[in-house]
Amino acid sequence: MSHLLWKTLVLSPVVLGVTVLVFAKAMAAENIKPKATQTEARIAANASRFIQTEQPKVNQQLVAQKTDENKVLEEVNRYTNESKNQNSLSQVTSVSQFSDVQPTDWAFQALQSLVERYGCIAGYPNSTYRGNRALTRYEFAAGLNACLDRVNELIATATADLVTKQDLATLQRLQEEFSAELATLRGRVDSLEARTTELEANQFSTTTKLVGEAVFAVSDIFGNNTGDANNTVFSDRVRLDLQTSFTGKDILHTRLAAGNALSFTQVGNDGVGINTSEGIQSFQLGSTGNNSVIIDWLAYYIPIGPVQVYFAGTGGIHSDYVPTNNPYFEDFDGGNGALSTFASESPIYRIGGGAGAALTLPLGGSSSYFKPSLTIGYLASNPANSVANQGLLEGNYAALGQLNFSVGDRFSIGATYVHGYHGAGSGNLFDLGGGLGSTIRVVGTNQANTLSALNASSSNSYGVSAAFKPSDKLSISGFISYHDVTGFGAGDDYEAWSYGLGVALPDLGKKGNVLGIFAGAEPYARNRGGVFAGTGNDIPYHFEGFYKYRVSDNISITPGVIWLTSPGQNSNNDDAIIGTLRTTFTF
Repeated sequence: MSHLLWKTLVLSPVVLGVTVLVFAKAMAAENIKPKATQTEARIAANASRFIQTEQPKVNQQLVAQKTDENKVLEEVNRYTNESKNQNSLSQVTSVSQFSDVQPTDWAFQALQSLVERYGCIAGYPNSTYRGNRALTRYEFAAGLNACLDRVNELIATATADLVTKQDLATLQRLQEEFSAELATLRGRVDSLEARTTELEANQFSTTTKLVGEAVFAVSDIFGNNTGDANNTVFSDRVRLDLQTSFTGKDILHTRLAAGNALSFTQVGNDGVGINTSEGIQSFQLGSTGNNSVIIDWLAYYIPIGPVQVYFAGTGGIHSDYVPTNNPYFEDFDGGNGALSTFASESPIYRIGGGAGAALTLPLGGSSSYFKPSLTIGYLASNPANSVANQGLLEGNYAALGQLNFSVGDRFSIGATYVHGYHGAGSGNLFDLGGGLGSTIRVVGTNQANTLSALNASSSNSYGVSAAFKPSDKLSISGFISYHDVTGFGAGDDYEAWSYGLGVALPDLGKKGNVLGIFAGAEPYARNRGGVFAGTGNDIPYHFEGFYKYRVSDNISITPGVIWLTSPGQNSNNDDAIIGTLRTTFTF
C-alpha cells in the first residue's frame, strides 16, 4: 500500500464527518432531489447604453433562456459563488458562531466536531449556516468537493488513527454515487479558470467596458412642395460608450459619436421654407453631419448614501438623470424607441443642457411599493466660456425640479418645473443646450422656439408626465407642458403648449418586439405678434406609429410613419408624411 493511500485512509474520518454534515442539510427536505431535477435559470444580456446605477437611462435587457446543460452549470456556479462568499469570512472556530444553529439541533455535535477538528465549514456572510433548506444533488456535490479539497490539504501533514473498513466503504460509496456531479463541477472549475485567464490576458481594461449602437435608416418625406424638395436618404449614426466603474456602484460614461443623419426641409404651399422642427427623428440628434467623430457626452453617476448623484462634463441633458415616464417610446439613444424626438419624451426635458449636476433624493419611508422622490438638476449651456455673461453661472442655463411618484411597477407620475435663462441671441427654446448663437432646435414649431435676438429672455415651464401599465402587454403614457417665456424687451413675451398620448404593446408577435402609437401636438405658440404675425395660428398635430421587430438580441428593424398636420401652425400648408425604416445594431 502506497504512502499516499495510507494517509488517505488515515483521514477518512474527516470524510465521514462530511457525510454527516451534508446529510444534515439534506434531512431538512427528507431526501435529496433526484438527478432529473434541474433549476431553470435565465441570463440577461445587456444591450443598453448604461450600467445600472438607478439612473433613468436604463439600459433595455434582452432575456434569453439557457440550454439544459447551461442550467446545470449555472446552478453549480451559483453554489460555487456562495462558497466563495463563505471562504471570505475569517476562520470559523466554533459552531456557536452560526446564528441559526442551536445546541438542541440534532446535528449540532457533528457540526461542532467538523468545525473544531478540521475547519471544514464556513458560514454565509451574515453568519448563518442555512441548514434547514433543501439541497440539489449538485449543491451536495459542491459541498463534498469543497471538503475533499480541505482533506487534500491535510493529507500531507495528517497524523490520525487508522480508519475502519466501514469508513472506507462509506467514502467509496459517496465518491461513486456522486462521481458524475463531481466530474461536472471540476470540469466547470477548470473551464472557468481557463476562460478567466484568457479574459485577463486580452481585456483592454479591468474597469471599463464598451457599449455601442449603430443605426442605419432609410427615410423619405412626402407632401406636395415638401415632397418635391426632398429625396429618399440613407443615413447612419454611431455611438460608442466607454463605461467605467471604479467602485462597482458608480459609472463614468465617455461617449464617442459620429453620423450623417439630417432632418428634412419642409416647404409651404407658397414655396417658402417653413423653418420648423416638427418631425425631427431621434437618431438625427447629435449627428456630426459628415461622420466625423466627437466626444458628445461625458457624465458620471454615483450613489452617495440613498442619494443618486449625476455630474455632466459635456452633452448633459435632463433626461439623463430624471424619469421621463414614457416607457417603450423613450430610448435615450434613438435606436429602439419612438422615431421622433416629440414622441420620445416631453419637450420640457429639451430645454437647456450642457454641463452641470443633479441629484435624486428618496422621500418618505423605505416602502418598496410606494416610492416618492425629488429630483433637482442644473445644466449650463456654455460653461467653458469665460467671457462676460457666459460660464457656469452667468450664461444660459436650465434648472429643473421634479417630484416623482411610483406605485409598484404599474404606475408612475412626475410633476416638473424648469426655469431657464436665455441670453440675447440664444436662438431657440428647445435647443438641448445649444446656447448663444446656436441654430439647434429639436422639437416644435418656429413660433414656439424662436427667442428674441436683441434681448435676453427667461422661461418658466410646467409639465406633468405619467405612465400606466395595466398588464405586461399594454403600456399607456402621456404628458402635457406649458411654457411661459418672458423677454426683456418690448413684444418679446409669448406662451407655448404641447401635449401627447402614447399606447405601446410590448412583446407583440415576439418577445422584445414593440408596437407604438403616439399622437399629440408638438410645441406651438399662438397669437404671436411682430415678425410672426400672420405666419400661422393653427394647432400642428403629430401622429406616429412604429413597430420594432427584434431580429436577434443585438439587431432590430423598425418601420414607422410620422404624419404632420398643419406644419408650421398653418392649415394652408399640405400635410407632411415621413416614412422610415430604421435598423439598429447594439453591441
